[in-house]
Amino acid sequence: MIEAMSASLASWLGHFAWPWWLLALPLPWLARILLPPLRGNSVALKVPYGDRLDAVAKAGGRGVLAGGIGLLPWLAWILLCVAAARPQQLGEAVEPPQEGRDLMLALDLSGSMSEPDMELGDRPVDRLTAAKAVLSDFLDRRGGDRVGLIVFGRRAYALTPLTRDLTSVRQQLQDAVIGLAGQETAIGDAIGLAVKRLYAQPAEQRVLILLTDGVNTAGSLEPRKATELARDAGVRVHTVAFGGDGTMSVFGFRLPMPGGGDEIDEASLRAIASKTGGRFFRARDTAQLAGIYAEIDRLEPIRHPGPALRPRIERYWWPLAAAFVLALLAFAQPTLVRSRRRLA
Repeated sequence: MIEAMSASLASWLGHFAWPWWLLALPLPWLARILLPPLRGNSVALKVPYGDRLDAVAKAGGRGVLAGGIGLLPWLAWILLCVAAARPQQLGEAVEPPQEGRDLMLALDLSGSMSEPDMELGDRPVDRLTAAKAVLSDFLDRRGGDRVGLIVFGRRAYALTPLTRDLTSVRQQLQDAVIGLAGQETAIGDAIGLAVKRLYAQPAEQRVLILLTDGVNTAGSLEPRKATELARDAGVRVHTVAFGGDGTMSVFGFRLPMPGGGDEIDEASLRAIASKTGGRFFRARDTAQLAGIYAEIDRLEPIRHPGPALRPRIERYWWPLAAAFVLALLAFAQPTLVRSRRRLA
């Protein structure tokens, strides 16, 4: 029984934002009990109209609690304390809509990503450094999305699962180095791993963004078969072919690089994107790559209901208004009583 009463009290107090204000309820009574009374029967101040003031005080009646304070002031004080405690009412449960997507990023870490044919801030950098810079900026705009990171070389590995902790995704991205997953390129394995990670998500939210600068040269899953798996699983694959044209900038002039750059299998990447409902992009420098991710950023986000919430509706103005009315009545009561006596 005590537990039930405690639960009921806690539930009742839970309707107040600041319930500790209710502790102020007995303050007027305590002040009258604890403060020292006047010594003797002498008045503190003698005025010519003292007799009339005594009549007004007597006309106000005597309350049982205050020993001279009327009932209306007491009720007004109680209502003021209740208003100060901020009574609240729980409204109907609502599910505010949220916008977001589930994105898997697949990043090529094969040996060819070390080619220094990119520029970042007017300085030459390798492809991986340029890709990290653009992807970090892309992650900064992923509010509301869940992002996972896959890296692939000879094999494909999931560095982070789908998560809203984009700081962890960004940290794993920055820690990735060339050759971490091998020197070759397993595009099919990367797609297959992404399909496995995205399969449990709603069909309209399964998106893979695959960035590579080469041709599939390793892995146990052929890109054609991986594309079929992605299509059947409803995973949209956006492919980004990233790499220069085999030249590098020297004092503003484009000079051929030793080896002439690596060939990119654009036809296969186009087919992967086309068959899965995605888009194919070609980026030859960081500016084009940034534009591509800006284009992907404009993809229609998915609206889904968020967690159910019950808004708290403020009701403090009810007791506050009632206290104001009672205070006016308390001030007007002596005048009304005196007028009634005159009429009598």
